[in-house]
Amino acid sequence: VQLQASGGGLVQPGGSLRLSCVTSGFNFDYYAIGWFRQAPGKEREGVACISSSADDNTYYTDSVKGRFTISRDNAKNTVYLQLNSLKPEDTAVYYCNRAYVPFDFWGPGTQVTVSS
Repeated sequence: VQLQASGGGLVQPGGSLRLSCVTSGFNFDYYAIGWFRQAPGKEREGVACISSSADDNTYYTDSVKGRFTISRDNAKNTVYLQLNSLKPEDTAVYYCNRAYVPFDFWGPGTQVTVSS
């Protein structure tokens, strides 16, 4: 299994980023996929998820509703997270994984830092 997140960086408050996560080694189409994040000293939390390709429903944690958008491209086994109106409290390492039955392996994630 590979879960390769990318697209993070340093951005000012109010800025935007687009994260990508290329996956392999499992049947991507079949599973709901989630984005998770872990800030320093905090537990990993779920940020957003998108259901399997059958219906593409999306779900967001309250703190990111209206600012983040999750999408998927099944042809590329890739999930995306558009981050808008970023806040300092969004600073974290972001990971993708299966939404409801995560693999033990999380990959390196991608660092998002929101700071002026």
